[in-house]
Amino acid sequence: MTVVLPLAFLFFSTNAATAQEYHKLILGADRMDTITEILKGERVGLVLNQTSVLTDTTVHLLDTLLAAGIDVKKVFAPEHGFRGTIEPGVHVASGVDAKTGIPVESVYGNNNRPSASQMNNIDVLVFDIQDVGTRFYTYISTMHYLMDACAEYGKAFVVLDRPNPNDYVDGPIRKPGFESFVGVDPIPVLHGLTVGELAQMINGEGWLTGRKKCDLTVVTMLNWKHGDLYTLPVRPSPNLPNRQAVRLYPSLCFFEGLYLSVGRGTDFPFQALGCPDPRAGSFTFTPVVMPGYDVNPMHKNTLCYGVDLHEYPFEGGLSLRFVIDYFNLLGRDEKLFFTRANWFDLLAGESTLRRQIIQGLSEEEIRASWQPELEQYKGMRKKYLLYPEK
Repeated sequence: MTVVLPLAFLFFSTNAATAQEYHKLILGADRMDTITEILKGERVGLVLNQTSVLTDTTVHLLDTLLAAGIDVKKVFAPEHGFRGTIEPGVHVASGVDAKTGIPVESVYGNNNRPSASQMNNIDVLVFDIQDVGTRFYTYISTMHYLMDACAEYGKAFVVLDRPNPNDYVDGPIRKPGFESFVGVDPIPVLHGLTVGELAQMINGEGWLTGRKKCDLTVVTMLNWKHGDLYTLPVRPSPNLPNRQAVRLYPSLCFFEGLYLSVGRGTDFPFQALGCPDPRAGSFTFTPVVMPGYDVNPMHKNTLCYGVDLHEYPFEGGLSLRFVIDYFNLLGRDEKLFFTRANWFDLLAGESTLRRQIIQGLSEEEIRASWQPELEQYKGMRKKYLLYPEK
């Protein structure tokens, strides 16, 4: 069962409102009257991190719900932890939130899916985490597994919706055999959905275990449509510090399986490319250990040559130009360049992309190979859209 709390048209409100209020973005998390009505009298679990704040007050959702008298039993913590201070890929431990005393259960590390015992004292699980619109961003993988647990154990699942800052449909679709925590569902690299819309797709397409459906409610945003620009007020993870990093992330994340650093271990992650080879460019940087950001960055303590992308006029979306250009620049040496070929393939969701690059196909030729499946995906996507498109 899926319940979508409908978009409210403020023009028809009986309350006086200014023209400015008509167009003000209201997040799912801002709709506290609706949220508290859903959660009143329920035992509640929350899936939150540092991005789970309300628009006007920047107060964290956990604090707001506790102040409203909601019976919060526990918080489930994704990658980077509840407060967003743990390095990428590092195990997140369970414990107690020091500020509120609420138990925190890890769903990143030893188990990505809550157990029956972790779910037994809750009735409703609320997901409120900012996504960046890419298949390999692990918060949506966490959402999938939590929905799966809710379907199995008969718990309700509520998504508080937020904008997609990389709102495009592009890239290869994850193929069978390439399932991983950076590719749980068969969606393209850029899925073009909000988390609420994606939750509907996961439910509606039968992607949960045994094709079960969870009892899903989406608390929609007001005054947002697909294609609207959105700058995140809080960094969504330690190494995406600003809009430029978020915008480049879909294209640069492929380098996590390659020879070049994306600037982890510097003050400008996902805003630079480089390696110890002077052929890579005239911009230099040296990645170092940065607790809370990266404890083992690529080319640690080694001078890297490359390119500064701080001010690069990138239009957004997905580009292969960076990968293809550097493969050619460094001599088309497959073994040197694809240092972690398996990881590259998992990020791509297939092995075809790597082979196409090695074969020397142009970006236009590679893109053309994606189009038939992307058109099918776009048709499926339309069924789950909650907001108009520009």
